[in-house]
Amino acid sequence: MHQPIIPIAFPQQLPPPDGTAILAADIGGTKTDMAIFEIKNGLPRLVKEHRYQSKTWNSLAEIAQDFTKNMERPGRMCISFAGPISNGKASGTNLHWGLDSHEISDILGIRPVFLINDLEANCYGLACLGLSDLQIIYPGANHEPGNAAVISPGTGLGEGGLFWDGQAYRPFATEGGHSHFAARNELDWELFLYLEKKYGHVSWERVISGPGIVMIFNFLWEVRGWETPDSLLESMKGGDPAAAIATAAAEGSPVCMETLRLFTRYFAEEAANLAMKFKATGGIYIGGGIIPKIWNEKHHAIFSEHFFVVGRMHPLVAAVPVTLILNQKTALWGAGYYGAFG
Repeated sequence: MHQPIIPIAFPQQLPPPDGTAILAADIGGTKTDMAIFEIKNGLPRLVKEHRYQSKTWNSLAEIAQDFTKNMERPGRMCISFAGPISNGKASGTNLHWGLDSHEISDILGIRPVFLINDLEANCYGLACLGLSDLQIIYPGANHEPGNAAVISPGTGLGEGGLFWDGQAYRPFATEGGHSHFAARNELDWELFLYLEKKYGHVSWERVISGPGIVMIFNFLWEVRGWETPDSLLESMKGGDPAAAIATAAAEGSPVCMETLRLFTRYFAEEAANLAMKFKATGGIYIGGGIIPKIWNEKHHAIFSEHFFVVGRMHPLVAAVPVTLILNQKTALWGAGYYGAFG
């Protein structure tokens, strides 16, 4: 592992007294991670955690009540949520229930309850990571301090920004993963038309996510006519079909290898878009649950082949360091950090 180019730091605020407990939640379309953090020497320290399957519960309050049963509830709470937030309320893009921080505060008897976007939480979580949690993919040429960004493919595609004010980073949420997918060649246009018939609007999330991997596979099979063994189709019916595709790719399945090649190519192109939109000379950080699991020399080569294809903006993108986040609980740590300092 390597030292990050620029240490992630945020504006300093006085932390709560040592011993203060914070309830943190990271909610995604698939899972909800719950944790108790305790302030020790001015920093949050993980005390207890548990993972829940989001779709088997009716609300976050119900999950929090289960997690904190037989214990005194903390006095502060921060929730990381995969979706847009307005006035302390949010509706899940990939989840059947929404959130109201004021309602949760009343039900649980906790004040304050902070509600932040999951990519904003990912950004704050960078401050909690150690060297073993990060892997530099590309160090950046002629590096200079500046804005940074996080891009996280998972159940959906999350994108967040970190504004560099000259002394510290100030994270902010975006919904950039829902911006329009951009086709670059004939195959891309065929994929776009295939997805447009299904969804109308075709976003980057439709191809750069777990469900996106499945969509690319289905396109190659149904439209492009790639040979697909019945055993693979059977393995995709149970459990996680994207994981089944990744496993088959590692075993040499041509259609699955092509699926992941396209997925990685699209990911590289959108990561470059993010670098240009944010002028992210401070770095692009890759989060989410997919890339660290499939990353190898082959995917590194595919990423490098397409990340720098930006025409006249090549010098800018070439200056951007790219770092892989290996810690899958960065957003949960970010919620704990925000709960302490927010």
